[in-house]
Amino acid sequence: MTYCKLALRNARRQARDYLVYFVTMVLAAALLYSFNALAVSDEVQTLAARSANLSLMIALASLAVVCVFGWLAAYSTRFMLSRRGREFGLYLLSGLTNRQVARLFFLENVTVGAAALVLGAAFGGLLWQMLRAVVLAMFAQPYRFALEFSLPALGLTGLYFSLIYLLALGRNRKRIRKMKIYDLLCFDRQNEGTVLRTGKLRRLVFVLSLVLGVAGTCLLLRMDLYVALAGALCAILALFGFFLSFASGVPAFFDRRPARKYRGQNLLIFRGLTAKLASMGMLMAVLSVVFTATLISEGSSSVLYGIMKGRTAESACFDLYIGIEGERLDPGPYLSYIGENIPVERERLYPVCLTGKTQLQDYLEGAYYNNGYGSDPVLRWSDYAALRALAGYPAVEPPGPGQCLIHCMPYLAGPLGTYQEAILVGDSALSPGGLYTEHLSQSYGTANGRGYILVVPDEAAVGLPVHHLAYAAKTARPVTTEQVEALAGLASAERARQEDLSGYAFVLSKAYEEAEVAAQALMVCFPLYYLALALMSTAVTILTIRQLSEMERFRRQFALLHELGMDRREMARALGGQFALYYALPAVPAVLIAVSFIGHLAMMPEPGVMVGINSPAAIVITSLGVFFLIYAIYILLAYTSLKRNVLPK
Repeated sequence: MTYCKLALRNARRQARDYLVYFVTMVLAAALLYSFNALAVSDEVQTLAARSANLSLMIALASLAVVCVFGWLAAYSTRFMLSRRGREFGLYLLSGLTNRQVARLFFLENVTVGAAALVLGAAFGGLLWQMLRAVVLAMFAQPYRFALEFSLPALGLTGLYFSLIYLLALGRNRKRIRKMKIYDLLCFDRQNEGTVLRTGKLRRLVFVLSLVLGVAGTCLLLRMDLYVALAGALCAILALFGFFLSFASGVPAFFDRRPARKYRGQNLLIFRGLTAKLASMGMLMAVLSVVFTATLISEGSSSVLYGIMKGRTAESACFDLYIGIEGERLDPGPYLSYIGENIPVERERLYPVCLTGKTQLQDYLEGAYYNNGYGSDPVLRWSDYAALRALAGYPAVEPPGPGQCLIHCMPYLAGPLGTYQEAILVGDSALSPGGLYTEHLSQSYGTANGRGYILVVPDEAAVGLPVHHLAYAAKTARPVTTEQVEALAGLASAERARQEDLSGYAFVLSKAYEEAEVAAQALMVCFPLYYLALALMSTAVTILTIRQLSEMERFRRQFALLHELGMDRREMARALGGQFALYYALPAVPAVLIAVSFIGHLAMMPEPGVMVGINSPAAIVITSLGVFFLIYAIYILLAYTSLKRNVLPK
């Protein structure tokens, strides 16, 4: 057999025996290609001109993902080398030199990497189209499917893969050249060893790890940079301490409780587990840290997107909105510019008044974060009806005699829905009538109330002090960024002419705000999800490789148990128990830390933002759902393969 044929045969065998690793590297190539293709596409290049940091964020995300997959390749190739040490030792005994064996191993992995790159680029082309469709939908632009291939993206992906494999294989190549036959033959027997040997030290480290874990999680919730860094360090130390003491402490636990040791399949399950942890306790701690980072990255991305969507949904419910505060600010220049440059289908200029009293404000104290008006805001019924029409909401019945309506953000519907006292508006005492919660631009000082507003009959609002003027319009086509900036600049020009001018104008456009959300999501949320997927697939692949590498040991073990009389059902139960504990151990601490962090982060924005599918509970459930969906796929594949190959027929 020629040298190249041997390398090709070994590469095929490696791809088959470590199929999970090969599939993950195909996924890595697909992710890198699709993200690179998105980064160099015309759509994103246009957005990059609007968001100065977009290209930088994409480059940093790609660099981080390359480092993550580089770690996977480095670990996996070293692990494969340890598993094939005896084979390479036999090559040396047969007459090959260390240099030739190193070159053989290098060619095998380069072949596997090239195959993964080709398949990944093909799959990445489809993934790129999916990303394009999502991005264009976010910017409300039409999408057309087209079979396209990006040579710059392929070049970048090839460069990244070359870096991943050359760096990973370079160290192993040097290691093989220096190793002797004995070293290769005994390479697979190298374990971490027991770090904590005394029971007293194990107990101390275990308790200390729990204390550090709780303290680190609490510090992470402070959301101060330096405090959070200290919390992250405590959490990392807690994870390492937990796994080192856990791996050393399980045998001691069962030695003191022999009755539990022999109950059911406990002896078989925990003996296999402790043997596994004794050889990879440090690795388990690292993977648990990676899982924590995965969940935090995924959850933070969802929280940031929820904040942007929640704020935009409330503030940009009209095609165009202008709030003008200050007695000497004249709406005339704005109306003139709109009349000359923006085609308007319907519009409304109206005042937002004040009752001069704080009845609802006082009632909502504790449930409402900041009123900002000094007294309860008021809107005339005629203006309110016009605003509902402009926003596309269905018409509602006007307030009856002696009544008023309340329009508020959804989070205030509960307390305001139970308010029964008469509300003083000028000289009138109005009882609460209907309550409505659609988006009505209620998040700012020059908006339609800060969280809530009273809707009163027109005659009841006569003589009330005006807090600010507001203008809302439905336009024939989206308001452009240049038009929004021109309108915002009118107030600055007015201030420049009158130095003593007080007040300001606030301009909102639905199209502009939605485009801003899409740009920020593309710059921040996409890279975070991208990184989370890379971290997740890398960590679970390493776990699965280590588990499947024990297939021959499992086969001998269960064959012996079969000879001793254990039936297949009991063996399947024992194998399932080992699998469950093996995969649960690095995930459970990560979930406990990350869920606390994500839930707290989602509750930090002002009330009324994180609601519906973006509520804290929904974000936590979604993050866990995505995490465990990917986790379950790998676990199912590994368990099915192992059960089929190791259990006696």
